[in-house]
Amino acid sequence: MESASSSLVAQDSFLQRTLGRLSSTQSLKLSAEEADPVAIVALRRYLSEPTDGQNQEQQLDSYDVTITDGVWRAKCFLHPSLNQLVHRNALRTGSDVNIRQCSFVYNERRLGHGFICVEKVECIAEPSAVLPRISDVSSLPLLVKQGMERSADLQGDTPLQVSRKHYLPLWNNDDPEGDMWSPAQAAAEPVLDVSKVALLSTLESSFRGSWKPLPILVKIIHKSRLRYYGKFGQRIDYPYQAYFEVADQSGCMSLVLWNELCLEFYQRMTVGSVLYLQNYSLKQSYSNRSRPQMDHHRLRNFSSVEICLNPRNPAAVITVVSQKAVPPQWGLPEAAYRFTSRSELDRLPAGAACDVIGLVTFVGRVERVRSKGNKGPERFWTYRWVHAVDGTSNQPFILELFSSSQPEIFNQICPMTYLVCTQVRLCQVEDSPPYLTSSCETEIFITGQIPLIAASDLKRELESLQYREHKTVALQGQIAAVRHLETTCRAPPVPDDDPPASPSTDRRRADPKKRRIHSSTERPEHQTPPGEREEEEAREPAPLSWESSRWSEQRRRLSEHLSEGGAHQSSASRRFSSDQKNGLLQWCNLQPSRWSPEAAAPLPPQPCPGHLQLTILGINQQIAIDAAFLPVVCSDDPRAVGRCQDPHDNSMLSCLSTGLLCPLGGATRGRGLTLRESEEILATAQELEDKHVVCVLDLCRLDTDEVEVLVNKVYRVTDATAD
Repeated sequence: MESASSSLVAQDSFLQRTLGRLSSTQSLKLSAEEADPVAIVALRRYLSEPTDGQNQEQQLDSYDVTITDGVWRAKCFLHPSLNQLVHRNALRTGSDVNIRQCSFVYNERRLGHGFICVEKVECIAEPSAVLPRISDVSSLPLLVKQGMERSADLQGDTPLQVSRKHYLPLWNNDDPEGDMWSPAQAAAEPVLDVSKVALLSTLESSFRGSWKPLPILVKIIHKSRLRYYGKFGQRIDYPYQAYFEVADQSGCMSLVLWNELCLEFYQRMTVGSVLYLQNYSLKQSYSNRSRPQMDHHRLRNFSSVEICLNPRNPAAVITVVSQKAVPPQWGLPEAAYRFTSRSELDRLPAGAACDVIGLVTFVGRVERVRSKGNKGPERFWTYRWVHAVDGTSNQPFILELFSSSQPEIFNQICPMTYLVCTQVRLCQVEDSPPYLTSSCETEIFITGQIPLIAASDLKRELESLQYREHKTVALQGQIAAVRHLETTCRAPPVPDDDPPASPSTDRRRADPKKRRIHSSTERPEHQTPPGEREEEEAREPAPLSWESSRWSEQRRRLSEHLSEGGAHQSSASRRFSSDQKNGLLQWCNLQPSRWSPEAAAPLPPQPCPGHLQLTILGINQQIAIDAAFLPVVCSDDPRAVGRCQDPHDNSMLSCLSTGLLCPLGGATRGRGLTLRESEEILATAQELEDKHVVCVLDLCRLDTDEVEVLVNKVYRVTDATAD
C-alpha cells in the first residue's frame, strides 16, 4: 500500500512522514509541537478488549478513527483517554485535528499486525480545511506499515483490536452498523417440497419428546428491533438477537434469530416475508420480555415454546421465499394491523397497543437517554418526538419514537411525509393529552419521572452530558433574577460592579427609553411637572429585568455560578422548507460516523427568539444557574400540543408553571416574547421574592461547548408533590 504508485502520493504527506518517523524511532512514540491538520472521515465504535486488572465496571468503548491529510488515508486507534472528546462531539467526522502525540502498537499475539495509536490531539474548529480539496476520499490510498500490507483489519470493515469482529453504531446499540449487514434484497423463488412440513401446533406438543424436526413454512407477522447483548470479556463474535412472531394456518409462535444469522437475515426478514425453515431447534419461551399485542390477528398463540435459528449446533437453514412464489394453497395468514384514528385515541385504555398513520407536522431533534438498569457497558437509547395529524381531530398524534433498528427511516422523518407506526403503546399523563411511545416491536415507515438533584450535583450533571444526551432534572431553590433577552441565544455576563460610564452611556441615561417595567402610578412624560421631569431624567431608567432584593448580597457569597447554559441557536425550532430539506435533516439528526462530500451546506444561523433568562439560586444559596425560559406564545408552536391551556393571568408564576402565555396568539411560529409581553410579565415578578420553588430543567449537550439549559416548568413547593 505504501509503495502504491499514484500522482497523489508524490505530494508531500504528513501521515506518510509520521509513519516513517514511527518506524525509525526506538521508542515507537512520537510527539510533535507543530503538525499539519488532518481531517476525520470515519469514526467507528466497538466494545473494548479486556485487559489485566480491568473489571466490568471499568470497561470502555473503543474507537477507530480514519483520518486523511488529503494524500493518504490512515485507520488509527484512538487512545481511551480521548474518548471524552467523542462523548462531547468535539472529535467528529468532517472536522480537522492536529495530532500532537502518537505511537505504533504491534499485536503481540498476531504476526504482521499493528496500527497507529493517536494519543493526543488538538481539535480545530469547523469547517475543515482539508476535505474541500478532496473529490473522493475513498479513492485515496490507505497507509499501511511496510510488511503489513495484508492486514485485512486495516482495510476491511472490522475493528483494529482483532478480538472484536464488528463495529457498533456510534450513538446507540440498536441499529445495524457496517457493510457486513446484508441489505434487504429480492427474495428467492426456489422449488420447495412442502409435502412434509410441520404445523406450529405440532411443535408445542412434540417439544418434550424426542423428535426429528420437519421443515416449517411460516409468515412473519411481527418483528422486533435488534438486541445487542455483548458484555465485557464475552467470547461471542456477534452477540445479537432478534425476535419475530411467525404464523401458519394453525396459529402463531415466537422465533428467535441468533448471532451472525442476524447480520445475514435481519434486514431481509420483514413483516409479510414467508420463511421455509430447516434445522431449527425449540426451547422453552423466555417470559421476561415484551410481546406484541396480537389479539386482532385472531390466531391461536403457542406461547410455551419458541423456535430458535442458530448459526451452529444445529446450523439453521433459512429460505426467504418470494411473494410471487407463495400460492394461496399454503394457507398462510395475512399480516393484520389495528389502525386507530386520533379521534378514537382518547377512548383507549392506558397501555393499549395500536397502529397509527398520519401526516408529519413536527419532528424533534434526535436525543439520547441512558439505558436504566444496564450492568454491562454504558448504553444509550436514541429517540425523537414527532407530531402527525390524520384529519379526524384538531389534536395530532404525539409520538415518542425510539430507534427501531431502521436508521435509514428514523433519520429521514420530516414534515410533509406520511408516517406509519405499528405497535405503539398509549401513555396517559394527568392533565395532559395522551401520547404514544414505541415498543420493542414497533416498526416505522414513511412515504414521499424527574430526579430531584442537589445543587452541588448540578455541575457534575452538566459536565457528564455526552453529545445530544438529554436529561430532565428538578432543582429546589428560588428565582433570584429574571431578564428579557431579545433575538440572542446567550446573554452576556453581568458584571458585579457598574463599569465607568462611556459617552454613549451618558447619552442613554439622558434619553429615557421605554425598555423599563412601568408601574401603575407612572404618568406619561408630557404630564410630568417640570421639576419632577428633571429629577426623573437624572435617574437611570430601570432595565427590562428584575432582581430579588437580596440577590446582590447573595451573589457575592456564591461558590459557583453556572452561567454558560441557557438557549443556543439549535434551541429554536425551524420551519420546514423543501428547498432546505437535506440541511434540516442534517441539522436535527446526530453527527454521522462517516463524513460524506454530499453533506448539505450549513443552514444560515437562526437567532433565538425573545425569551426570559432566569437565574436560579440553590436552596442552600451556594450555587446558582442560568436557564432560558422560552414560553409558548402562539397556537401553531408544536410545543403547545400536550400542554394544559386553562386560562391564567399571565403573571410570572402562572407563565412559569404552565409554560405558555394566555391566550395564545395566532399562527406566527418562531415568534418569541415581545418587549411588551416581557414587560407585563416582569411587572409581576415581585411575587418571586423569597419564594421557595422547584424548577424542572431540561439539559442537553448540543455540541462541544454548548449545553442547553431550558426551564420546563416551575412549581411552588406547595404545588409540588414529593415522591
